[in-house]
Order: sequence, then structure tokens, then C-alpha cells
Amino acid sequence: MKKMLLLVSLLVIASMLLSACAPKATQPPVVTTAPTTAPTAAPTAAPIEAPTEVMFALGSPQNPIKVLFVPSVDVKATVSGGRVLADALNAATGLRFTVSVPTSYAATIEEICASSDDTMAFIPALPYAIASAQCDVDVAFKAVRYGYPVYWAEYIVARDSTYQTLADLQGTKWGYGDTASTSGYMVPFVELAAAGVTTGEQLVTGGHNQTVSAVYNGEVDFGTVFYSVPLDPDGKSIFSYDDYLAGKITSLDQYEIPAASIPNCAVSEDGKKLLCDGYRIMDARANIRVEAPDVIEKVRILAISQPVPNDTMSFGSDFPADVRSQIETALVAFSQTEAWATSVGSPDVYAWSGILPATDAEYDVVRAMVELTGYKLP
Repeated sequence: MKKMLLLVSLLVIASMLLSACAPKATQPPVVTTAPTTAPTAAPTAAPIEAPTEVMFALGSPQNPIKVLFVPSVDVKATVSGGRVLADALNAATGLRFTVSVPTSYAATIEEICASSDDTMAFIPALPYAIASAQCDVDVAFKAVRYGYPVYWAEYIVARDSTYQTLADLQGTKWGYGDTASTSGYMVPFVELAAAGVTTGEQLVTGGHNQTVSAVYNGEVDFGTVFYSVPLDPDGKSIFSYDDYLAGKITSLDQYEIPAASIPNCAVSEDGKKLLCDGYRIMDARANIRVEAPDVIEKVRILAISQPVPNDTMSFGSDFPADVRSQIETALVAFSQTEAWATSVGSPDVYAWSGILPATDAEYDVVRAMVELTGYKLP
């Protein structure tokens, strides 16, 4: 009996132990959701703007107006005279200017076309006609030289040469400054072709002064340069523009000073004039007066061309109208001062005695030359 009770007790204890070790039934987890708010965008930095170029007003020290001159005469004299003009314009307008002389007529056109909104230029008729066609360069003024709004080309030869007419130049060596020079090349080219003259070797001298020197030194048989009417001892042209228009100037002798005065030419004390018994030489020969004071005795005029519209003062096509107006007003005022004679009015620069308003149509005659010859800048 005791054994039986012991066995039952052991079974009860074992049952309790198994019940304690058995895994308890698990309840499904209770999921609780916390209240939510709309997601907040992460803060972003303000956008960084790309740096922009600072624009300076035209005519300011940081953005000066470009003034170009062609290399038709001595470059140093041209730059010096150009600076006088720039200083005068600065005093009158408060605008700043920089002066430069590109290496050729073509380079001058290239620069004004490339910088049409900040560039003005003193350019002759042919380069103007080409520049206006290429990039709408616009003329403002034409030069006046001692009462003349036109000028001429002259054919020059050694005074002791046998050449008397253009026909005599057949097969000869021709010297000229630049193929883009109206008086130095373009007009003579057209006239020689019309006369049936075919030249021989050609020498591009680089400018009017150099062409005169080439004739003086015997490097070429003839040269072509600009002609301006000589002044008499009273400072007046030896013939008037009205007389020329009226057809009263009919012989070559009328374009030169009296023959008796030619041996008496000498440079003035200040070195600025070539005087012959008071007559003043105004054509390209006078530009080499210092190194060759006897140039008139050694070099004579063979022929004078048809008239050519005078040089221009022109602006790039996009030049601001208000700034242009200021400059035009200042230029007119400056042209009436004594200082003008040390700038573009100097015979060592362009010998402009004054300026007059000009229109684009006045240069149609030059455009006709270009069309006739098919000429293009090299």
C-alpha cells in the first residue's frame, strides 16, 4: 500500500514538473501606433548663383572707348596726335579713351567690326566703304583739308626721270603704301587700268611716307600717294575748291607751286613745315621733309587723279547713340581750337583742318570702284 502511495506521489510531482517546463501559449503581440505628423523636408541651403561679370559703363576707366587710326603716316606721330585728341575729348565729356594704330587698314576694319559697341575710327574712304558693307560701320564726319572736302591721288616720279604721262609707266616698278589705301592704291589702280597701263614689279612700302622715300631713293620708278593743294605765302590754297569745280584748273602746273620756288624749299625752324619761298607743300612729299629737305627738288608730280571723298570719322554699328552724340559735339568744338593743329590737324598726322558732317551716300562713288574691280581686302 505504501508503495502504491509513493508511486502516485511521484507521478503527481512529475506531472507538475512537466507542466512548469512546457512552453506557455503566446498571445499575439499588441501593436500600438504612435500619432504621426506630416514629414518635414530636410532644410536646404539657399541656391548659390554663378558669379556674373561686372559690367562697366562705356567710357569708364575700366571700359574706355577705343579710338583707331590707320597707319597711313608715321605711327609715332599718329599716336601722339591721337592722345591729344583723346585728352581733349576726356576733358569735354569725362569719358575715357584709348588710342591705337592697327598694323594695316584691314586690321583696323577687323577691329572696329569685332568691337562695334565701343569703337570709333579715323578711316579713309575705301576702308570705310568696305567696313560699312561688312559690319555697318557708320560715318559721322568727313575731313576738310584747307577748304576741301575731297582730295586726290598723285603719281610721283624722280624729277629727272623721262616719264611724262601715265602711258609712260607701262612695265615700270610701282610703289604704294597699302592695297586698302584709296589714294595710295585704289584710285591709281582703276585709272591705270582704264589707261591700259600694266605695271611691272610692285612694292608695298607700308605707308605714304615710305612711298615718297622709295621714289626719292630710286627704289621704285613711280609711287602713288595723297595730294593736297599747296598753300600760298598768305596761308591760302593756291586754288579754291570753287575754281576746281568750275573747271578752271586745267594744267598740271596749277597743282604745283611756282617752278622758280622749287629750288628754295627748306624746313621751317620748328620742323613742322616744308616752305618754298613762303609756299607750303601739303602733299605726301612734305612728310619726309626732315630726312629729305630737298624732296621737292628730287621728286615731282607726274599726274593728279580724279577727286576722292575725304577721310571719315566713323563709329561701330552698335555704338550707343547717347555717347556718340556727346563725342560728336566735343569733336566739333575741339576742331575749332588751336590744339586741333597738334592732333589730327597736324600735317604729320592727317592734316585735317576741320570736319563736316558726312552721309553714307557720299561714299557710293568709292563703292562703285570696289564693285568695278572686284576688290577685296587681303
